Amino acid sequence: MTLWTRLLHDTRAKIGIAVVLIMLIMALAAPLLTRHDPNAIDLIHLLAPPSLTHWLGTDIQGRDVWARLVYGARVSLAVGLISQTIALSLGIALGLIAGFYETWVDEVVMRLADVTLAFPTLLLLIAMVAALQPSMGVVFVTIGIVGWAGMARLVRGQVLVTRQLEYVQAARALGGGDLRIMLRHILPNVIAPVIIAATLGIAGAIMAEAALSFLGLGVQPPTASWGSMIAEGRDLDQLRHAPWTSLAPGLAIGAAVLGFNLLGDALRDILDPRYREQ
Repeated sequence: MTLWTRLLHDTRAKIGIAVVLIMLIMALAAPLLTRHDPNAIDLIHLLAPPSLTHWLGTDIQGRDVWARLVYGARVSLAVGLISQTIALSLGIALGLIAGFYETWVDEVVMRLADVTLAFPTLLLLIAMVAALQPSMGVVFVTIGIVGWAGMARLVRGQVLVTRQLEYVQAARALGGGDLRIMLRHILPNVIAPVIIAATLGIAGAIMAEAALSFLGLGVQPPTASWGSMIAEGRDLDQLRHAPWTSLAPGLAIGAAVLGFNLLGDALRDILDPRYREQ
């Protein structure tokens, strides 16, 4: 069976794909899915409950929660894709070089990775963002940079095994250059675990961005972000009388993270050679 057929036969993959499609539709068709401006302040309808006019109610500034939730999907999807693209680019490049040459380059790359992984991810992100001017671009880049270390270690481990295989040795004996061997013979055979790690990494990036925005170091107002929506609704009195202001974005973050994690788990099982043999 093809990969797509296997995915369609896996319940976890179906849920994950459904979540990704819903987020994609929300992000691309946001203006069509809501009648309200996500940043429009309405002082007359502060903390209005869910109704036909405001499907998920309004927040402390009278802004439509559904509109901000839909537009917030753009931020979450963008941070996941962009940050993982950065992490993949750095991790694959450095992991290939470190695993292929096993010289002082390997030592330097792995020690840098060890230093990066030694710090708690959230604390490292807070320190990096606080040292710069908090903005959407800074958040995307910092999350991607912090994520390179784990990706590089994964790629290096796969390369160390693959470079000893007979077809790689044969390519080297036939005069193949290092770059050609790495890109044509080694990379295609280590890409499966990288895809799985990237899928799971998107969920982690969404959580990281939400945490930074909750602390005020992520996407800056008035741009809608699920993390900042939770922060704006964290007041105890507001939680009691208008729980929808923080409950809606909290459920959205949980659903997005669960969906990407389920998709990553399904891909891990499907791409495992032992699974294909069954």
